[in-house]
Amino acid sequence: MKKVVAIGIFDGVHAGHQQMISAAKLIGDVTVLTFDPHPTSVIAPERAPTQLANVKDRIKLLKAAGASGVEVINFNRDFSLLSPDQFIEDILIGRLAAEHVVVGENFNFGYKAQGTPKYLGEVGPKYGFGLSVIKLKEDHGSTISSSRIRTLIIDGQIERANDLLTRNYYLKGPVIHGEKRGREIGYPTANIELTPLATIPADGVYAGWLTVGENKWGAAISIGTNPTFAGARGRQVEAYAIDQVGLDLYDQEAKIDFGFRLRDTLKFDAVPELLEQMKKDCDQARKLTVK
Repeated sequence: MKKVVAIGIFDGVHAGHQQMISAAKLIGDVTVLTFDPHPTSVIAPERAPTQLANVKDRIKLLKAAGASGVEVINFNRDFSLLSPDQFIEDILIGRLAAEHVVVGENFNFGYKAQGTPKYLGEVGPKYGFGLSVIKLKEDHGSTISSSRIRTLIIDGQIERANDLLTRNYYLKGPVIHGEKRGREIGYPTANIELTPLATIPADGVYAGWLTVGENKWGAAISIGTNPTFAGARGRQVEAYAIDQVGLDLYDQEAKIDFGFRLRDTLKFDAVPELLEQMKKDCDQARKLTVK
């Protein structure tokens, strides 16, 4: 069976990435070559994108999509200076013994992105590998890309983002102590700590799922600054596990899956109005997420 190497960043492992891996599997045994951190964070840090999945989860998603193995290159300044030929000789041939290479039509590599799919095709016979260039998958007339999905998430269009990811978008982090406001008003929430690289959906209320350990509960999720209560505070991502009582989740890692956007963040004049709306939110979330 041929040794096939599929190359890309594969952030989020969305529908387009899955198509690419499926095409590679038709040729042989697939190893995915990916990079961490994101090359832009090294080459142009001011334009570095947030993540759709951390590298550990990306590896799991790539294997679930059909990759036999995943090779992660530490993308640093020295690596960015490799010429296209050095990349081919050191990585594709020397490290991975590639017999066939699969890339997307927008793939570039090597110093100052001088390497192109066309160049790979030209030098492939010299190095003994074939090449497949995959046309980028489209949805509603636009290319499916990580940047497009990132924008949808940031805009709060979570269902559209999930369609392109072919899964629910999620955030993960340890449960941390907040203001305990939810506990005081009868809706104790798991407030999760996120890395600066997390792609956070727009402020608002969502229906989804909260997973801690082996437990997964339907949840009402709030993102924002709790404008009903006085005082300045940073954005928080917190989830209320519907119909669950007495949970102690502090310091455990939580995963919040986003399924549906319910509404924008609202500021209420009094707590009773907030509680009335929260009950409506939880009732709606229950219908959508609790079987």
